Amino acid sequence: MFQNMRRTRNAKIIATLGPGRSSEEDIAALFEAGADVFRLNFSHGVHDDHKRRYEIIRRLEKRFNRPIGILMDLQGPKLRVGEFEAGKEILKVGEPFRLELSDKKGTASVASLPHPEIFAALRPDMDLLIDDGKIRLRVTKAGKDFAETEVMVGGEVSNHKGVNVPSAMLDLSAMTDKDREDLKVGLEMGVDWVALSFVQRPADVKEVKAIVGNKAGVMSKLEKPSAMEYLYDIVEQSDAVMVARGDLGVELPPEDVPVQQKRIINACRAAGKPVVVATQMLDSMVNAPTPTRAEASDVATAVYDGADALMLSAETAVGDFPVESVNMMDRIINRVEPDIMYKKFIEAARTDPEATAADAISAAARQVAETISAQAIVSFSSTGSTTLRISRERPAVPILGLTPNLPVSRRLALVWGVHSIRTRDVDSFGEMMGKSVRISIREEFAAKGDYLVIMAGIPFGIPGGTNILHIATVD
Repeated sequence: MFQNMRRTRNAKIIATLGPGRSSEEDIAALFEAGADVFRLNFSHGVHDDHKRRYEIIRRLEKRFNRPIGILMDLQGPKLRVGEFEAGKEILKVGEPFRLELSDKKGTASVASLPHPEIFAALRPDMDLLIDDGKIRLRVTKAGKDFAETEVMVGGEVSNHKGVNVPSAMLDLSAMTDKDREDLKVGLEMGVDWVALSFVQRPADVKEVKAIVGNKAGVMSKLEKPSAMEYLYDIVEQSDAVMVARGDLGVELPPEDVPVQQKRIINACRAAGKPVVVATQMLDSMVNAPTPTRAEASDVATAVYDGADALMLSAETAVGDFPVESVNMMDRIINRVEPDIMYKKFIEAARTDPEATAADAISAAARQVAETISAQAIVSFSSTGSTTLRISRERPAVPILGLTPNLPVSRRLALVWGVHSIRTRDVDSFGEMMGKSVRISIREEFAAKGDYLVIMAGIPFGIPGGTNILHIATVD
């Protein structure tokens, strides 16, 4: 069973679990179809639901003898209007509309907005978006507890619709009380990645990392235009980044989203941080067994750009064709990666190594592996840092990531090109060489007479200590 589970692609697939299909058989089918990481969306469901799914994934991990990553996605702050007397109203273009810091029920001319941090940030000529941008209001006058606006784009607005303020930096933490409780539960379960919503500034990432420590990796979701002003600082603070195109697309003009997607991917690749592209990738497959050609092209573009992973949301959480969605994404990735243009794009986007021993050896390992036609690059790392650095190089051969640390092996399931294996620790250089060769044969990466390029740090177990590059012949 294990050998059949080896992926032949570099880009990974994240599948969101939801209420529709989350039995052990359902989740196993998603894994066998190609899912490498499972997302638990804490915006929905109760803790017991997420714990049950977590336990199922861990049982499947033992069954398939392969590390499986688990990503918990925090909800973040939800900014919403209050309730209307009639439940809903029609706002007309050109009409005035007032927002107030109150609990009064709204009418066609006024509504409550129970968020003082929004009023504190508003200035004349700023825009407010309601219901994912379906309603657009322009501020004409604002105070600490009110805003006078003009309706620029009208339509129906109803109770508790979401509010976005694209051009403002809100004095609001990315972590709510609900998030803190959810995070506590997730860390106690043992999730591998924590996705942080509503990131506006590097301090938001520092706040959650102070809580998480080394229990999980922190993934910043870039969904606010204000975050783009601090892109490189946020990337530096994060362990990984998600291009959350749904919310980003609400607050940015549609034509800006592809540009920002490429900018984020390039920043992450340069920094050697995993990057995930998410939202509406195969959206029509929520209700249809095949995607549109435009969706297939969208997935392919993210692969050509060198993204570490692509994420399915509603497609697998509530869709009618979850397994088919994963299988389709797997097929698209496997079609793109052998393409000669894919190799050219990956090489063109490669950045120079940083002036460190780890980067120098990683760059050399890629060059050596490609020169001698090695079957794989074997990275032995207790923390995963060595494996991340060689993945940054986007080598043309597979990366066999060996680690004695089970949580590390699970986190590496997200990383481009890495076939993650947990193995026992080693005490000597010779033991490491022998283990690397044996595992490469067992996992069907190499056979007698093949070359392997092996990277490690001596003494073992010291983070960032990569200092060995060795060519081994399989005998």
